[in-house]
Amino acid sequence: MTTGTIPTTMRASVLLKQGVIEMQERPVPTPGEGEVLVRVGSVGVCGSDVHYYKHGRIGDMVVTAPIVLGHEVSGTVVGVGRGVSEDRVGDRVAIDPQVPCRQCRQCKTGRSNLCPFMEFYATPPFDGTFCDYVTAPADQAYTVPDSLSDESAALLEPLSVGLWAAHKADVGPGDQVLIAGAGPIGAMCAQAVRARGATDVVVTDFVDSRRERITSFGATRALHPVADAEEIAALRADAFIDCSGATPAVLSGIASTRGGGTVVLVGLGAEEMPLPVQLIATREINVTGVFRYVDTWPRGIALTTSGAVHLDDMVTARYPLEQVEEALNADADPLSMKAVVVVTPPESN
Repeated sequence: MTTGTIPTTMRASVLLKQGVIEMQERPVPTPGEGEVLVRVGSVGVCGSDVHYYKHGRIGDMVVTAPIVLGHEVSGTVVGVGRGVSEDRVGDRVAIDPQVPCRQCRQCKTGRSNLCPFMEFYATPPFDGTFCDYVTAPADQAYTVPDSLSDESAALLEPLSVGLWAAHKADVGPGDQVLIAGAGPIGAMCAQAVRARGATDVVVTDFVDSRRERITSFGATRALHPVADAEEIAALRADAFIDCSGATPAVLSGIASTRGGGTVVLVGLGAEEMPLPVQLIATREINVTGVFRYVDTWPRGIALTTSGAVHLDDMVTARYPLEQVEEALNADADPLSMKAVVVVTPPESN
C-alpha cells in the first residue's frame, strides 16, 4: 500500500569511485515483507561518508563498486510491505540503519550491533540514503513526534553513538567524564553523559572554535591538550571517552582515568597503538570499544523531545541532494559542526 503517487524512478547521489560523485536516476525500491518505503527527508553527513568519499575505504571495508552514501536518515513512510499495518503510512520516522540477521548468537544475546551478517546503509556493498526513497524494516523505522524536526530525527543516529558510548562507560550521577575530541561525536557523547547525570564533563580539542562551542553541547570545561596538559594529567576521571582516534589523546586519557574507571574507544585512528599495560593492570581500568549501538532510538527520541539533548543547534550547513559533494567537503571549514543534506524540504512532506 502506498500514499499518493510514487514515481517509478528517483534521484540518487552515487559514489562511483574514490572522489567521484554522480547524480543518477534509479528505480524506486519496493518494500518487501515487514518493510516500509520511506521518502527521505534529511540525511546527516557522517565522518564515515567523508572517509569513503576521500579514501575509498575504512579499514577492510572497501568501495569496490558504485555506492550510495549516507546513513543518518529521517523521512516519511509512504508505503508498506506485506505484514505491515497501513496505519504506518504518513508516519514521520527516524531509521536505525542496521539490519542484523536476528538469528546468530550475537543477535540472540543482545549484541546485534556485532552481527557478522549485518547489512548497514552506506557500508559496502549496501547502498545508503543520499536518494529520494529507501526501504527499511518496519521495526527499525521509529515514529518521531511532530515537535522533532527532520534534521533532529536524522541526527538521532550519531546521538546513538554517544548514548552507546555513555552506556559502555557506565556513566552515572555525579561522575566526572573526560572526552577527547570536540567534533560532532564528541558533542554527542558530552550530551549523552550529561543526560546520564555526569556533573563534570571535560572535553579536549586543539581547535579553538571547537573548544568554544562545546560548552553549548554538554561540556562543563574545554581544555587544550597541550596548553592545559597539567590540568588534564591531574584528573582522575570516572570514565574517558576517546572520539579523536589520536594515539596521544588515548594515552593521555588512560593516564587521567581513576582506578576502576572505564576507557571507551569511539574514534578510529591507527589500527595499532602502544598501550600502558602496567598502568591499566594496576589501576584495574576497563578498556572497551564502541561499534555502532543497540536499541538507542527510543531513548534518543525521549531525550531530544524532552529538551535534555539538543540536536538542531548542531547543524551548521545544509545542502540539497544535488550538492552532496559539497556537503562531503563541508568539514574543511573549522567552524563546521554538522552538515545535513536536505533531500525533501519539510514543506514538501
